[in-house]
Parts: sequence; C-alpha cells; structure tokens
Amino acid sequence: MRIAVLALQGAFLEHELMLRRLGVDCFEVRQPDDWQQPKDGLIIPGGESTTQGKLLHDLQLLQPIREAIASGLPVFGTCAGLILLAHEVEGNSPAAEAPPRLGTMSITAARNAYGRQLGSFRTTSAFSGITGDIPMTFIRAPYIVEAGAGVAVLATVDGRIVAARQGSQLVTAFHPELGTDTRVHAYFLNECMRTSSTW
Repeated sequence: MRIAVLALQGAFLEHELMLRRLGVDCFEVRQPDDWQQPKDGLIIPGGESTTQGKLLHDLQLLQPIREAIASGLPVFGTCAGLILLAHEVEGNSPAAEAPPRLGTMSITAARNAYGRQLGSFRTTSAFSGITGDIPMTFIRAPYIVEAGAGVAVLATVDGRIVAARQGSQLVTAFHPELGTDTRVHAYFLNECMRTSSTW
C-alpha cells in the first residue's frame, strides 16, 4: 500500500511518521508530477486551509485531486483538510470570492470554531468503529455544523461533530497525527484496503 500525503503546507510530516509507524509507504505531493504516482489513498493535513487551497489551485492540483476523490479515491482530511473537503464553510465570502477548496464532502464546517491558539485543547472521546476512547488534540479547530445525506457521524465532543465519514472520505477536526495512538490512521488504511483500487 502507498499513501499520498499533500505536502504544500501544514503538519504533513507528522502524518508521514504515523504511516511509517504502521509500516505503510508514503510519498509527498507538491507538484502535478507527484500526483501522477500510483496511490491507494490521500491524506490532507492540518495547517492553513486558505493557503493550502490557493496552492492547490495555483499548482493545478485542485481539479485532478477533486476528480480522483469523486471517483472513489480514499481521502483523510484533518483540521484544515476537513475544511478543504467541506462542501460549505460557514462565514465564507460569496462563492465567487471564496478561497479555493475541494468541496467533495456533504458537510458544513465552522472554521476556527474552537477559538485561537490559546483555545487549543486535548480530550478523549469515543470514535465509531474503534474500540475504546481515542486521544484528540484540537488546534484552532473547526467542527462540523451540519452533516448531509450519506454522512456518518463518527465522533462528537461537547455535542459538536468532530469526525465523520462519507463513502471513502474521512475527516477529523482534531489531529490524530500529533500523538502516539495509531488507531485513526489504521481506520483510514482499512478503508484504503477495502477499495482494492490504485489511482
């Protein structure tokens, strides 16, 4: 198995280290040529969603990644990755002026919903499909305001949706890569294996 990790900005290295702990090969996507490599899934890391979206657009990666996800490529977005995958984002400018994003998942996200850096926190909570509570690190995190048709809610914290899945798309508002617990990444890898396809 080989996983692509979007490496334009943000905490991509931490995801790569987590994948390697699980014995999975990965490569960084920085240019269109990188994207052409065979892959079984894609991780979109936390960071700054506006910056990542603009770079995806400027580097002509936005459309090919969107098309691959629409075709069934498993994708895992954390924090900023959740915002990039969300079909709607609360408080955005009109569509013509909104920052570029993939918009492939039927969710509405609230960005920086947990406040600024000083509002970051850690907790534990249940995650559907994983036995036992998992650690969750939130950093200027979004959350999911609304989950549309076909979206399964996987985890909530204080009544707010912080993890969800739609088909082969998985998102978390928290950063599972910023710790030692590999179970959320393993959950994603199981989805990659289930699809039995390489893009």
